[in-house]
Amino acid sequence: MQVCVYCASSESIREVYFQQAELLGQIFSQENIQVVYGGGGSGLMGRLASSMIASGGKIKGIMPHFMKEIEWAHKHVTEWEFVSDMHERKRTFLENTDAVVALPGGVGTFEELLEVITWKKLGLFVKPIVIVNVEGYYDPLILMLQKCIDEGFMSPIHGTMYEIVEDVKDVLPAIERSAPWNEDAIRFAKG
Repeated sequence: MQVCVYCASSESIREVYFQQAELLGQIFSQENIQVVYGGGGSGLMGRLASSMIASGGKIKGIMPHFMKEIEWAHKHVTEWEFVSDMHERKRTFLENTDAVVALPGGVGTFEELLEVITWKKLGLFVKPIVIVNVEGYYDPLILMLQKCIDEGFMSPIHGTMYEIVEDVKDVLPAIERSAPWNEDAIRFAKG
């Protein structure tokens, strides 16, 4: 199994977020799940990668050349794919990916998460999406997504495109129980 993880590169965050990233790396390593991620060496990206490496797991960084040039890459990740730009990076994240997990993050993480939800709505990506809502971090986004449904911008079925968990220990069960989705979702994508 391969899972794509979206998460923060910021170091200026509370330790609870780092602990969750580290634990997720341990869980995925124990379960022999390969991770693809943004390749960063700092923030939650760095902690996730370091945890995977320390636990004997397999992690692949996908990074645009310009980020490599400014030395954002994790120093101990050994499997890399360098791409031309951010758009190619996001497409490459999802190739051969069996699920997406979003840990807390900033605007880059939001953008990646909302794009993959949009792709799922259109039937372009049909695999599980899990939002890890550590200490209510994603509460405002979850409320906004529900507001989209309540106001008719999305159908109620679109609320089943993703699973929400509070702790990384619940990520694998969420992936397993994720509602089936298929490529003809575009038929009802308008709302």
